[in-house]
Amino acid sequence: MDHLPVGRHPLKPLVVLGATGSIGTQTLQVADRLNAKVAAIAAKRGSEKLVGIALRYPNAIVCVTEPGEAADRLTSMLGERVRFGPGALTEVAATPGHTVVNGVVGAAGLRSSLAALYAGNRLALANKESLVAGGVLISKALADGGGELIPVDSEHSAIYQCIIGEPDSSVRRVVLTASGGPFRGWSRKDLEGVTVAQALEHPTWSMGPRITTDSATLMNKAFEVIEAHFLFGTNYDAIDVVVHPQSIVHSFVEFSDGVVKAEVGFPDMMKPIQYAITAPERVESSRPGFSIAGHDLTFEAPDVEVFPCLTLGYEAGRMGGTAPAALNAADEVAVARFLEGRIAFTAIADVVGTVLHEHQAYEPGDVSDVESVDREARARAIEVCTKLEMS
Repeated sequence: MDHLPVGRHPLKPLVVLGATGSIGTQTLQVADRLNAKVAAIAAKRGSEKLVGIALRYPNAIVCVTEPGEAADRLTSMLGERVRFGPGALTEVAATPGHTVVNGVVGAAGLRSSLAALYAGNRLALANKESLVAGGVLISKALADGGGELIPVDSEHSAIYQCIIGEPDSSVRRVVLTASGGPFRGWSRKDLEGVTVAQALEHPTWSMGPRITTDSATLMNKAFEVIEAHFLFGTNYDAIDVVVHPQSIVHSFVEFSDGVVKAEVGFPDMMKPIQYAITAPERVESSRPGFSIAGHDLTFEAPDVEVFPCLTLGYEAGRMGGTAPAALNAADEVAVARFLEGRIAFTAIADVVGTVLHEHQAYEPGDVSDVESVDREARARAIEVCTKLEMS
């Protein structure tokens, strides 16, 4: 059976971008449980993991953006269903009648997100850069293409589920929760000697190195503020962040009458992934139920003096236009240099702040404008990093 009927809505075939990553792997687990058809899978490289996935789904198109020396081997193993190059991602994302799960890491995910929306597809979005770097373009594609955008990130999924059925005008405020990362409560001086290993020890979530580092600096939450603005049309003054170390309340929505809704549960990406695929229907899950008894929930304001990246996110969002794209590019470079041991943890915010404050933001006309800003911001970030490199 290709499709599992979910209420009145049969599931559309899935296109899974970033199939070998954390989101992609969990998406395929959800697909198997729902008996949903996997029409295409994509990854950056032709790894053994990708080959294994391709063999599990013999009818799926396989896209590899950077095959390198593996191209011939992949072609011999998978035949005509394997496609190469960045264009392969946008091609499968633009196939009408699909749900496209975008779990690609980095700015490369933007073109695929746009292709999916212009084709009228449902876009289950886990690629932050699509909205952070290209939010203006995504909003236009959503309006012009007639597609559907459902967030996969746990915080934005929580907000999405809280506001369904509510008038837009009734939303007074959204509150994103943050774990606080591994350095919650530390002073600026404490952070000066942070090691890579310490930064990668996230207390509640298992993620890739960049997003884990971004969580430690609170830059990840800064990106989520920008995403919330584009996803829900919420003014930046009505988007708050609260530190919640237990990561059980995934976000709040406050309404005009003072009522506050929240989505609550153990940290688990399978639930928002499944909902993004099946919405508006809910399907029985194999995940264990949640009991609030025995859990102490605490909330505190983020320390923006110690973690200035959160403030930089609000600044970039309010600057608008291409500023968030510059923010994202500079952060990607700075985090990479930190992970290589070349700059200090505290230098990440210094690099990003320098690039952002030098940037002259403008309204992007198309994706090439965003990519141009991305290149320029990366180049400038490299220059700043070089000056701050540790001996």
